Amino acid sequence: MAITLNAQNDDESVTFEMVLSKDKLGINERIRVDFTMNRDGDNFNPPDFNGFRILMGPSQSISSSWVNGVRSFSKTYSYTLAPTARGKFTINQATIDIKGTTYKSLPQEVEVTAAVDRPDGEKTVDDVADESLHLVAEVSKSSPYLNEAVSVVYKLYASPNIDVTNFRALDNPKYNNFWSQDIPVTKYTIENTTYNGKPYRSVILKRVVLYPQRTGELELEPLSLDVSLQIPTNKRDFFGGRVMAPANKTVSAGKRTLRVKALPTEGKPAGFSGAVGEFDFFVTPSKTHLNASESLQAVVSINGKGNLKLFEIPKLHLPSSLEVYDPEYKESVRTTLSGMEGKVENSYTVVPTYRGKYPIPSLTFSYFNPKTEKYHTLNSKEAMINVLEGPTSGALSAIGPSATSSDSSKQLVVATADQFVFNKLNSNLTAISTNYFFGSTAFYLWWLLPLLLIPLAIVFGKKREAIASDVEGNRIKRANRLARKYLSASRKALGSKDSFYVALEKALHNYLKAKLKIETSEFSKDKIAMLLKEKNVDDHTNDGFIGLLENCEMARYSPFSEVQMQQDYDKASEVISQLDKQI
Repeated sequence: MAITLNAQNDDESVTFEMVLSKDKLGINERIRVDFTMNRDGDNFNPPDFNGFRILMGPSQSISSSWVNGVRSFSKTYSYTLAPTARGKFTINQATIDIKGTTYKSLPQEVEVTAAVDRPDGEKTVDDVADESLHLVAEVSKSSPYLNEAVSVVYKLYASPNIDVTNFRALDNPKYNNFWSQDIPVTKYTIENTTYNGKPYRSVILKRVVLYPQRTGELELEPLSLDVSLQIPTNKRDFFGGRVMAPANKTVSAGKRTLRVKALPTEGKPAGFSGAVGEFDFFVTPSKTHLNASESLQAVVSINGKGNLKLFEIPKLHLPSSLEVYDPEYKESVRTTLSGMEGKVENSYTVVPTYRGKYPIPSLTFSYFNPKTEKYHTLNSKEAMINVLEGPTSGALSAIGPSATSSDSSKQLVVATADQFVFNKLNSNLTAISTNYFFGSTAFYLWWLLPLLLIPLAIVFGKKREAIASDVEGNRIKRANRLARKYLSASRKALGSKDSFYVALEKALHNYLKAKLKIETSEFSKDKIAMLLKEKNVDDHTNDGFIGLLENCEMARYSPFSEVQMQQDYDKASEVISQLDKQI
């Protein structure tokens, strides 16, 4: 029996009431208490529920609809209670703030009697839901090393007796102190399995790979779901089938604790940069024979399985007589439940100026293997670059196989083809022209030219001073050039939705990576927004950047016109310009 208690308030347009599933129950039964309002409110304060134990709640549900131009709204806070003793108990009033006014429900008395005899299988809907639905977080390792991959799979187990009609996430874990990567579940696949020795059906709802960034005990926040169910009752329909009753249940995976071990100090190499996993290491020049002023690529690559995005690649050091440009970072990494695997590399562009032989020295890379629990050190092979043609350096121009340390400081003297030639004895002399330059028209024109250039120099100098003093204008120009640099690929792809938004998303992440010196491609939008806020980026620019990322995600599933793509391109240019001025 449901009892409705109206709030004591003169405003008839606002109602706040308490609804009980029953006012008399056995000590082995349960009661549901709903607090319902027809306007949205804040600061809900429930009663203390003296004489009862809270099994579930508060769960919140909101219903809103428009019928014939009339809006209907309902918001409910629900609790499931179990009595702790026999007797008569009063569920006191709850309060809620609606539009600045505090509303109170009326207290209600509930009688708890002795245990009620129920035939086998005769259970309430809540009893069946509690026994038939479970959310479990399956963790691959409970005691990993620092920066070792840990997978977490969230599975929903449901008894074959019930039907799950819908679910929604109430609270998603934040994974603080972890580098995290979601592995999207594109299709829900139901499998027949067992749970606690009983037959169940299971479905994977969420998969994530974590790399702990701190040692000690780290907590995994729980995932909570609101699940809509159909529960069988003891009633039968006209054809003898069981009548199903709807129900809602909040399930949580519960908190899990990981005990993260520090990497051992014994045997730790001096150049260890934090790599954990199993890797191969190479330094490869694109060619070893070339001419001066030609270029080659010296690639420092690491491939394998581990925390590929979370450590630094060893830097390449070459002789000073070679012109070396900043490396271009490339990655080809995919993330599975076992962790990251693939390849990362730095590609250096090298341009020799003089001919000779130049060594690419051996590099050292160290990593920790959690399987063997040992450090491993890899050394690349030394390579030699042979520059065949070109000018000779004023210093030592070649390092040959026979060169020794004793003659390394000697300067090579290279004979040119015309070094020893005879002086010519026959001269070809011509008479000097009698036309004198001094006093000529050309003489006076060249003499007056500097005087004519003085006013032009003054005007030009003032113009340069004006440009230099325009600090804001110069910043805007630099920002616009930066935006065009990162958005060039997306501009070329305008008109092709998929290519455009893939290039736009990559441009946004590459900008943050270059500006903040961090890898953001695996960050969530919330983390990126928090990061920009820490850099004192204003809310308008922050929201614009996050909005662009959301559009890039929506474009995978929704049609976008060329006008929308052009608008997003213009907005991206403006946002990058604003970020460059603020960060």
